[in-house]
Formats: sequence, structure tokens, C-alpha cells
Amino acid sequence: MRHVLSLLLENEAGALSRVSGLFSARGYNIESLTVAPTEDASMSRMTIVTTGSDDVIEQITKQLNKLVDVVKVVDLSEAPHIERELMLVKVRAVAKDREEMKRMADIFRGRIIDVTESSYVIELTGTQDKLDSFVGAIEPALVLETVRSGVCGVGRGDRVLKI
Repeated sequence: MRHVLSLLLENEAGALSRVSGLFSARGYNIESLTVAPTEDASMSRMTIVTTGSDDVIEQITKQLNKLVDVVKVVDLSEAPHIERELMLVKVRAVAKDREEMKRMADIFRGRIIDVTESSYVIELTGTQDKLDSFVGAIEPALVLETVRSGVCGVGRGDRVLKI
């Protein structure tokens, strides 16, 4: 099962390395990883997407809580939450493909943020499924380059990850 783990950790050198090292040492896969400082510059928020049974996720959570840099761990998947990912995709856009790429960007509520004579760069945000659907909907030969940010997530309503 897919899980979105949200961590609050001290914003110090090596913190990311220790968290990712925990996953690799135990043979767990990280599907997506994002990290950035929070409103408090001494803290960072890390969002990790991984898969595993409830027992495996419980074990990962316990191991993460043992790390010195980790302040708090929450499995966002356990309750209603919002998650988004950013994708920049450079596509070939010449002749008849230009109008088709513009139409596809509009359908998926993307924005064309760079235009050249032969390509567009399209910015899309949404769930992983939405971004995957966009890539699947366009001809593979037209995709020149794809960059994805990884999942960011936050609990809905009163759920807050703070110390």
C-alpha cells in the first residue's frame, strides 16, 4: 500500500542523508522525496512517498522517530489529506503539434511557460495520477524532457504537523 509520510526535522547538514540512509539500509524504497525549510528556519519538512504493508510502515515510523534530527513523523495516508506534485515537461511543438500541445495543456489545466520555435515547456500541478495521465495522453515521441518535484502533502482540516 502507498503511504505519504510527513516529517518535521531539524534543518541541519546531514539530516536528509540520515533519513535516506535509514531507508536504504533496510531495503525500503523511496518513490518520492521532497524537503524544504518551514516557516521556522531551524526546521525542515520532508515528505516521503513509499509503499509497504501497515507493519512495514509502522517499523519505518519507529525507526525514523529514533533518529536524532527527526522531531515528528506523521503518516498523512491515515486520514484525509491534500497532496500535489509539480511537473515541468518540455515537448516538441512544431507545425500541427503546436496546437495539439496547447489543447492538451488546457485540458489538464497546465500552463505553457516557455515557447520556442520547436518546443513548449508546460507546467502542471496535481496528483501523481493526473501528471501520469498527461504524459500518457501525449505521443511519447513528442516528450523531450520531464522534471517532477515529488509529492508535497498536508493534512486536511485541523491536522497540523508542528512541535
